[in-house]
Amino acid sequence: MPDSGYVMEDLQEPRGDLASRVLAMPTDTNPKGDIFGGWIMSLMDMAGKMSATTVANGRVVTVAVDRIVFREPVKVGDVVCCYTETLRTGRSSVTLSIEVWAMRQGQGVRVKVTDAVFTFVAVDDDGRPRPITPAA
Repeated sequence: MPDSGYVMEDLQEPRGDLASRVLAMPTDTNPKGDIFGGWIMSLMDMAGKMSATTVANGRVVTVAVDRIVFREPVKVGDVVCCYTETLRTGRSSVTLSIEVWAMRQGQGVRVKVTDAVFTFVAVDDDGRPRPITPAA
């Protein structure tokens, strides 16, 4: 099978750059005490937006999320870190690998808890796709 470049590997270290870090709080849990997957996806979207904005040199919007995998639960008190790596830059789009790693109770070894591929499109002030221009 040819390598598409989008394979999410189990690594001991995060791939890419740290884009965000946040403390998981009780308000973000389900009745069993696990952090909601939607909360994790929201963190990934925000971290990706910050990274894609830099690559696109301006406003971006999320257009696709592919291959999201929830590998481990996140618990209250975990420090949740999102790492982003640019996989592809197109005429108006940016595709990122986003990995979420947690440090249990804010310390110790990082554990990969979620990963996905997000695609963002650069848009103008009217919300229409625009070409990506390099930063000056």
